[in-house]
Amino acid sequence: MHSPHVHLPRNDYGRFIATILTFCLLAMAGYALQHTISCFLLSWVIAYLLDPIVVKAEQRGLKRLYALILLYVVLSILTIFFLTFIVPALTISWNSFINDLPVYIEKFRQIGIESKDRLPDRYGADEIQWLIDAGARNINTAAEKAGSWAYGFGTRIFFNLFNIVLSPILVFFMLYYKQTVIVTVASWLPDGSRDQIIKIAREVNSSIGGYLRGQVAVSIIVAIFATIALLTLGIPHPFFCGAFAGAASILPFIGVIIATLPALFFAWFKFQALDIIGQTISVFAIIYFVEGYVIKPLVFKESMNLNPLVTIIMVMALGETLGFWGILLALPIASAIKITWGHFLNGDFKQR
Repeated sequence: MHSPHVHLPRNDYGRFIATILTFCLLAMAGYALQHTISCFLLSWVIAYLLDPIVVKAEQRGLKRLYALILLYVVLSILTIFFLTFIVPALTISWNSFINDLPVYIEKFRQIGIESKDRLPDRYGADEIQWLIDAGARNINTAAEKAGSWAYGFGTRIFFNLFNIVLSPILVFFMLYYKQTVIVTVASWLPDGSRDQIIKIAREVNSSIGGYLRGQVAVSIIVAIFATIALLTLGIPHPFFCGAFAGAASILPFIGVIIATLPALFFAWFKFQALDIIGQTISVFAIIYFVEGYVIKPLVFKESMNLNPLVTIIMVMALGETLGFWGILLALPIASAIKITWGHFLNGDFKQR
């Protein structure tokens, strides 16, 4: 009896495992070189956002170098406007938040003391009083930690100024040598699968580019709407809360809830009334309703169609590994893996 010969595509699975291991090594290297990778990713995202403008200028007959020079002139004007008007407003809002932080902590202490005094001496009141006393004793530690966090956040922003200064230089060369890099990388690919890999890369590029440009547009719109709404309601630190809401919109599913927390916090401590809480919640509900049913369908031409569970896992894993950049790029990376895996299952990587 001769056993039937079963052919297993070992080469294909070996390449797939090698690809996964390569991604893991890149993730480990990214974690070890966080600051360098952060600067590179910032430049890469900016280049990704600006490249369509340069391409359209080239289609109108303008050389790429001249298109880049014109683009940088426009961006310089916008940067001057940003530094003149927007940055001072954000700085004032941040300094006001830092100065008011001890006041908020003291109000927490007062609320705990008043709650303890009003608590009836029954139904486990001793245990509840012990919890309140423990919270009151630790309030100063909480204040010190909050202050240290705020100072550390500001310090990180200061040291990231190096990235902000270096990024325009990297962006210029990324955009200028884009085609050269594409041709060089394409020449390294195997002849038998080069066309298929380039086709998949274009699909991934379209998905990632559409998401990044769309998400930046959505975040800016949400930040502007939230800031205007909070200014109208008279809630403290509207610029800080608006910027936080725009950044939180990056998070899928839970970003809507997280975005409202600072605004609700400041609204309660200024007015201490339920009506202003209701107004704040209503405002954010309207903003995110418009974002979900009007803005995103217009901005995102194509949906990534990712599984919600996979989306949450990718955001958590990459956020833990790469911080902010991991959260921002989690969905594009998941989409790229999905597209590549779909072609792998269809046998598109087999040698023909």
